Amino acid sequence: MLIREATFTVDLGEHGYLIGFDDYDFPSEMPFGWRCGPATDATAVVLPTTDTGPLQMTVQMHDSPPDTEPGDRWEPAEEMSLLADTPTLCLATIGQGDFWDAWPEEQPPLEAPAAAGSGGWVRMRLYCHADDPEPGTGDHGERHLVQLWPAPQTPPVHPDISEADRQARAEYAADMAKPVEDYTAVYPYTYGDETG
Repeated sequence: MLIREATFTVDLGEHGYLIGFDDYDFPSEMPFGWRCGPATDATAVVLPTTDTGPLQMTVQMHDSPPDTEPGDRWEPAEEMSLLADTPTLCLATIGQGDFWDAWPEEQPPLEAPAAAGSGGWVRMRLYCHADDPEPGTGDHGERHLVQLWPAPQTPPVHPDISEADRQARAEYAADMAKPVEDYTAVYPYTYGDETG
């Protein structure tokens, strides 16, 4: 049964958004080829079609698994389990090297429903739709429906990925494994008569 629903618009950063029950962290692997994947046990990273622009989002809390949505309005749903370490749902957009809290101030926080036998796990089902399916900036008429309910941890549900997606994942993981020093440069500068 539906406990609570919140609908609002999110202004996306450059790399999608994080949703879950924990502090934000960059995922060690991006879910290229999927819409969502794990950032941590408690947080999912979601890759929308829209690069930078508005996204209409509806988040629903249920006390049991909801019925599936009609397929003609949505891409195939993806599901994954999240560990609800803290009861309050967090939402953040991912920008260039940082996160921005995206939960609207006018919306009260959503709390994960507790249920006996779930072990603190919550199931997340994600539906996506974009009027313009080509990735890019601006308004793509994109909307997401996120449904959450208490359930024991179970394997995720995602589509198969292509070889190009596997390659993109490997490149991202290799970039994440590089030391920060590899991304920094030192430039000499002159200030007045002094050289630094």
